[in-house]
Amino acid sequence: MITQLPEKTRELEDQRFILPGYYNWEQFKAIEALMDEVDGVRLSYLDGCVEFMTVGENHETIKSVLAILLALYFFEKGIEFIPVGSATREDENKGASFEPDESYYIGERKEHPDLAIEVAITSGDSRKLERYRRFRIPEVWFWKNNQLSVYRLTEDNYEQVSRSEFLPELDLELLVRCVLMPSRLEARREFLNGIRKQ
Repeated sequence: MITQLPEKTRELEDQRFILPGYYNWEQFKAIEALMDEVDGVRLSYLDGCVEFMTVGENHETIKSVLAILLALYFFEKGIEFIPVGSATREDENKGASFEPDESYYIGERKEHPDLAIEVAITSGDSRKLERYRRFRIPEVWFWKNNQLSVYRLTEDNYEQVSRSEFLPELDLELLVRCVLMPSRLEARREFLNGIRKQ
């Protein structure tokens, strides 16, 4: 007999766990290989610290809707872009390995993406910016508590800014409002109407 899972069990949110101890790069790669067969678990590494994270449906919904609306914006404004999603960024010499939730080259492909997005439902902190800093990713957007924060790399640190340097005309309040709308069709309509008025 199959019983239905309780609502809370079925809608698991993001979980984060930091493995106690220090791990060198070879140890991290061995752990990563062991976890290859485990679905829904992401690993990241920074200076000997190994972090495991699972992502829930809410995280994936927000990430996907952000990507859909950004693609609409790129197409509507005639901006050339290359979406590379959560492609892993790693370098033993930089002491870091991680996967953004979404990432983009604006214009042409370069050594690393121009823009990365992190969706933090129950986890996420400024240490994540350190990973991006090591790869000199110019702009990082953080979604947390239903708000979008934009960080721009200036010299050697990130500074929070009010708008994207790559997409200066993008109305971030409109983007957030549309991401949070329950209907994707209405969100698309409102977003397109909003950006066409600019």
